[in-house]
Amino acid sequence: MSDPAALLLGDLREESEEVDRLVAELDDTGWSLPTPAAGWSVAHQVAHLTWTDTAALLAVTDEAGFAEQAARALAAPDSFVDEGAEAGAVLPPVRLLARWREGREQLLRALRAAPPGARFPWYGPPMSAPSMATARLMETWAHGQDIADALGVRREPTARLRHVAWIGVRARDYAYLVRGEQPPTAPIRVELTGPGGELWTYGPEGAEQRVTGPALDFCLLATQRAHRADLAVRAEGPDADRWLDIAQAFAGPAGPGRAAKKG
Repeated sequence: MSDPAALLLGDLREESEEVDRLVAELDDTGWSLPTPAAGWSVAHQVAHLTWTDTAALLAVTDEAGFAEQAARALAAPDSFVDEGAEAGAVLPPVRLLARWREGREQLLRALRAAPPGARFPWYGPPMSAPSMATARLMETWAHGQDIADALGVRREPTARLRHVAWIGVRARDYAYLVRGEQPPTAPIRVELTGPGGELWTYGPEGAEQRVTGPALDFCLLATQRAHRADLAVRAEGPDADRWLDIAQAFAGPAGPGRAAKKG
């Protein structure tokens, strides 16, 4: 029987390697290209992944060290993400890439060695090792999308999107709470079409409210990599409709999202 934890960590490794291939052969000009995130170059995107992988490693291996870092970060909630990215982006690309590779391998080893049932602190709710791995995969995919957009590359969606979709659904209540709103209690059925045409479902089948559409589009929405108006995700019911306006798969303050491309 396959080990679900090992499969998840394998998917995280593959997602990281896919993004690595996007940047590995870039020259300095390529690393400096602007991405859709305002003020962030390709180097900023990789620096951010490096910073958050390091934070996750601290959370898994050194709770006190993570608490100190989190306290510094939360003291400047509007700037700590940009400051972390800026600190890494000034490094020569070869050093930044080496640092990211080393950090993500250390994190994979730490997650693999984590005892079953252990929970680790984070900027949102505490996480299990599988949840931490899923969150890292989600963020790697999302920032990889920023890099691909900057390079004009179209990435083929893979079954790894299932992890991104799962965390997007699980974070529904968080999207409300981070905005100071009360999450609705009514269940929502989510039906997404995966890259191979398979149906991914979440929530009770008999729920009156629904979200439907391609899994890729839902993932782009939940990671705020595209505006709802540009995606084929549909809502049935007022709570489902509001959720699609504020969907957020990542921890931290509510993001500004992306402007609509359609007129």
